[in-house]
Order: sequence, then C-alpha cells, then structure tokens
Amino acid sequence: MGGVEIRELECFLALAEELHFGRAGERLYVSQSRVSQLLAALEQRIGARLVERTSRRVRLTPLGERFRAELRPAYDELAAVVDRAKGAARGVEGRLRIGFQGTADARLMEAITTFQKRHPACVTEIAEVPFADPFGAVRAGDVDAAIVLLPVAEPDLVLGPLFSREPQTVAVSVRHPFAKRAAVGAAELREVPLVAAAAPAPAYWREAHAPSPVPAPAVRTLQEGLTLVAAGRGAMLLCRPTASYHGREDVVFVPVRGLPDSVLGTVWHRDGETERVRAFARAVADATAVADAAA
Repeated sequence: MGGVEIRELECFLALAEELHFGRAGERLYVSQSRVSQLLAALEQRIGARLVERTSRRVRLTPLGERFRAELRPAYDELAAVVDRAKGAARGVEGRLRIGFQGTADARLMEAITTFQKRHPACVTEIAEVPFADPFGAVRAGDVDAAIVLLPVAEPDLVLGPLFSREPQTVAVSVRHPFAKRAAVGAAELREVPLVAAAAPAPAYWREAHAPSPVPAPAVRTLQEGLTLVAAGRGAMLLCRPTASYHGREDVVFVPVRGLPDSVLGTVWHRDGETERVRAFARAVADATAVADAAA
C-alpha cells in the first residue's frame, strides 16, 4: 500500500465523518495539528487532495468521497479480523446472549452446558424469542445468536448448525373432530384454519408453519395461539417437544403424517459474528451429534 500507515487511514475516516479537524482530533485523542499532519501524509502518498478546507467549512473532494466509500468497509473488515484474532488469542470470555424460540428443552440446555464447560470465562444469558418475530432479537442485537424455527432465508443472517428435527403435531381443541384421531394427514390440514404467526414474521416463514388456505387468526405468542386453539378458533402446528411442554387439558396434540419435520437452526447476524458465537455454534453441533447418536 505504498507505506500507508493505519493511523493515517483512521484520521481520514474520522475527518470524513466529522468534517471538522478539532472534533476529529478529539475522537483520535490527538491535536488538531496532528490531524493535519496525518492527512497531509496520506494525500502525499496518494498524490491528490482528499479534503478541501476553507475558513468556513471542511468537505471531501470527489476523490475523497470515493476513497471514503471504498475504504470504510475494508477498514471495518480489517478491524474485525484483528478483533477475532485477539479473541482467539485470549480465549472466549465475556457474555453470550442466546435466544430460543419455542421451548428451552434438554437439547438446548445440553448445548449451553457444553459451551460453558469449554469456556468457563464466558457467562451465558438465555432469552425467549417471540413466536411472531423469530429474527428480530438477533437483528436488534438483543441476543448474539438464537435457536429458531426454519426456514431462514434472510440475507443479513447466517444459518449455522441445525439444532433438531422433530415430527410435527397439530394442536386442536378437545372438541375438534381430529381430537379422537391417532394421526392426521398433511392434505387434511388444508381443510382447517391453521393459526399463524403475525407480522413481523416474514410471509414465507408464516406460510411454512400454517400451510392452509383457510383463514385463521394470527398471533404473536405460542400461548395466544394455544388459547385460540382451545377456544375452537383454529388448529396450530407444533413440533413434538413444544407440544409436550405446552400440554393442557383443553388441547389435544395429534401427530401429522406427510409433513416435513420441524427443524430448529442456529442463526446470528453477519455483522455480529464473534469468537463467542462461533464457539457456541460448535457446541450446538457437537451436542446435537451426541443426542442424535444416542437416539
């Protein structure tokens, strides 16, 4: 890079955002004159002006605008590489926030236990992810990674290890015609209203978990859905462990034949991938492999 120093690039990026030499210096903990020196050195290396300064304002030249647009993502990626290397060097520590959708069952707890045994310096926190917003907590940064129901077709999210595959059941009122059945077929579900997730869950995700053209209420939580089921307002698809966990006297869970299994997967934001997240993904994969082998 022709001897360009990282401090020169940091100075330019700070100045490009602040458009003020004094404020840029405050951000970098250097004097205003040092900002001028670093900028001058960078411009000399490049061979053209990047910043225009008058007595009234500071602005980027057209070349400076293009340089900033191309430099920012490269600089951010370089900083992320350094952070990942530092994290790997000192081990996994700090705090890992894990979201889960549905039920925090034995498999999830085994994955968390595996992670904690490997990384005792990292504290784990667990939070439930709303049924109607499977990806919101990850996007908002409320959790670092989450175990959510598939499908996941979000370009800003990474789909990591699959967590489990479980047969589907349909929750119906004890008064529903399906309640006395040993099982129902997938085609039969298209004839009954299936309670679906409300927005902001994506349309493709809602349709995957309520594959019926018959109109039915939309809900935000599993408990809302089961309450509507108990009231005879519709049926609801749930995986077997979630059905077992949420068992109630006024709702019957009937196995469904002909539907793909319900699958959970680990997701995190592409911009939020850390060594802690990668270590948790490895723990999920290993704990799942052990559970599958024992099944």
